[in-house]
Amino acid sequence: MTTTHNLGFPRLGLRREMKKAVEAYWQGTINADQLARTGRDLRRHHWEIQQQAGIDWIPVGDFSWYDHVLDTSCLLGCVPERFAHPGGAVALDTYFRMARGRAPSGQPRPACEMTKWFDTNYHYLVPEPTPDQAFSLSSEKLFEEFAEAREILGDKAKPVLLGPLSWLWLGKCHAESFDKLTLLPRLLPVYGEILQRLKDQGAQWIQIDEPILALDLPPSWLTAFEQSYHQLQIKGLNLLLAVYFGPLAGNLKTACSLPVAGLHVDAVRAPEELSRVADWLPAHKVLSVGIVDGRNVWRSDLDEALEALASLHDRRELWLAPSCSLLHTPVDLDAETGIDAELKTWLAFAVQKLEELTLLKQALDHGPEIVADPLEASRRAIASRRASKRVTDPAVRRRQAEITPAAERRANPYPVRREAQRAKLDLPLLPTTTIGSFPQTPEIRARRRDFKQGEISADDYTAFLKKQIAFCVQKQEAYGLDVLAHGEPERNDMVEYFGEQLEGFAFTRNGWVQSYGSRCVKPPIIYGDVSRPRPMTVDWIRYAQSLTPKPMKGMLTGPVTMLQWSFVRDDLPRRDTCLQIALSLRDEVADLEAAGIGVIQIDEPALREGLPLRRKDWPAYLDWSVGCFRIASSGVRDETQIHTHMCYAEFNDIIESIAALDADVITIEATRSKMDLLDAFAGFEYPNEIGPGVYDIHSPNVPSAEEMATLLELAAGKIPLERLWVNPDCGLKTRQWPEVDAALGNMVEAARILRRKYS
Repeated sequence: MTTTHNLGFPRLGLRREMKKAVEAYWQGTINADQLARTGRDLRRHHWEIQQQAGIDWIPVGDFSWYDHVLDTSCLLGCVPERFAHPGGAVALDTYFRMARGRAPSGQPRPACEMTKWFDTNYHYLVPEPTPDQAFSLSSEKLFEEFAEAREILGDKAKPVLLGPLSWLWLGKCHAESFDKLTLLPRLLPVYGEILQRLKDQGAQWIQIDEPILALDLPPSWLTAFEQSYHQLQIKGLNLLLAVYFGPLAGNLKTACSLPVAGLHVDAVRAPEELSRVADWLPAHKVLSVGIVDGRNVWRSDLDEALEALASLHDRRELWLAPSCSLLHTPVDLDAETGIDAELKTWLAFAVQKLEELTLLKQALDHGPEIVADPLEASRRAIASRRASKRVTDPAVRRRQAEITPAAERRANPYPVRREAQRAKLDLPLLPTTTIGSFPQTPEIRARRRDFKQGEISADDYTAFLKKQIAFCVQKQEAYGLDVLAHGEPERNDMVEYFGEQLEGFAFTRNGWVQSYGSRCVKPPIIYGDVSRPRPMTVDWIRYAQSLTPKPMKGMLTGPVTMLQWSFVRDDLPRRDTCLQIALSLRDEVADLEAAGIGVIQIDEPALREGLPLRRKDWPAYLDWSVGCFRIASSGVRDETQIHTHMCYAEFNDIIESIAALDADVITIEATRSKMDLLDAFAGFEYPNEIGPGVYDIHSPNVPSAEEMATLLELAAGKIPLERLWVNPDCGLKTRQWPEVDAALGNMVEAARILRRKYS
């Protein structure tokens, strides 16, 4: 008989209950007991949802108050020294200080570094092991949650744990030339202790996630896998090794030969590899097939899935699962009332994906006739999407075909443009700016909601937004910033706002997914060809520029980021959709320039995130992604300054491609790494201008002018002073005005300190 299981369920809750509870705790409106009660209720509800969907083995330990990698660090006792952890169990407020630098109790400290989880838009907290790191079991969270789950699920509760090799790989040791693998002999006994405790509590299967097996790994790491999993064997306990996000490729034989009871593979990202895995995996081991897409929202083609599974079902014990954790998908399509009926039939969220698994199980075990009606409904939906005229726009396709290489090039190289821009903008040494957004206050969100619900008129809403823009401009002039932004009060999200004005996008009301911590986004759904019917930002930026003689930035989200942070259609190559978005943005850039805007920022924080996991696939991706940015940005005069922004990513491997973007100014996140990320730019001798962030906006801590000046000194040791800008790490949307007032005032003063020193 076929078995179904799930790798992980969305943590937020359908109504973002987790987010609201965590933020209430931070703000002091609920206490730790009330927070814990919310967590218990939410976990119970999610387990019951999965039970009702017919899932046989249900994950436990996938719930987190902030991040599962941070949970693992705390479980292992890996707490950086600056957080003054006395040993023993890691306190809740220590956990939150590691995540965001501040908690209701304890001294504020710089938060742990944050970066992207493989090629997703989820951010994890980077472990910080030291060469002398001692590991010890330091959290009861996993064991307590497993005890809770056993009361509801009985023997079908399946603990989930990030594997030791992946945790080490994702960590960052600040000691020079330190080999993290030397920590493995100290780490594995603690993992063994964790597994034994879970077995003693009644665990029969434990899922150990080792997603780094989808990467290009050095031989020493593959050898470490063999050694580690021999050491982690416990009699009577079944380990299911889970690999996702890509093919095993050269790691296939290693993964298949490890002494575990089962192997999960991603048959959505690597369908061509499934038969090879089945051939190499010993017959006594469970093969778990990730047959339903855990990262996108499209309905599965059940006939296609059954065809892929039929031969395997006859050969061996088969488990069915989503390709990866459903963390990356919204909770329940049934909660959506605003999506039109046809489009809705094309979609599946987390709950529906689990139901698809149950249908596949029933069809395999008892024949497709037992689920004839659901299968027929699936066929109709798949056929409807393929035949729909709304997905293809002939005019868009013609414009794509007519693009020439000249569209990707500015008229002159950067040194020529630099002189034209300096003459026009007349900026001081170390010009100061922000990344774009300012606080989205409760009043702004309330007015947006009132407008969408028809409770205030368009004229009243426009007047309100103009008042907010004027307020932001006045604030920035008072701080003394050199290049201003309009504050983006009209924008709900940096992707959603643009998608709402482009053809080919659809939107949800409750399609929330976690980006990091309590930060949630509602990714748009790109279902058809993309085009821009009319200007999207010009009126707002033109108005903001009319309020000040200082340069005002036009603010756009780049084509790669709009692609990466959306649920993208799977019936067209991603590069084609990206090009369609780029052409739409090219028109917007031209309109901004025609309106007199001399500085235009096209944010691309997701460029690194979109990089394929295997190096052999990098050149093709970098070619089309860089090309799309250049198509969006290159149709302007020399004196128009193009900015871009990137955050929370490692740049060393793609620095040449970042330079190939040919943006006049790039701003990057650099605070949590203490300017270490600038090493890539310095070593490469990056030719254009750079703004390394000096204010970590993801923490409520407000750095002093002296602290920021120290960071600028570090930056000046790596990048020529005349090419440095001064700015925060990222947009200020999630911060509050008192924090922003203090931090930006200090930031401008830090720039003045350096100007006085070097003038």
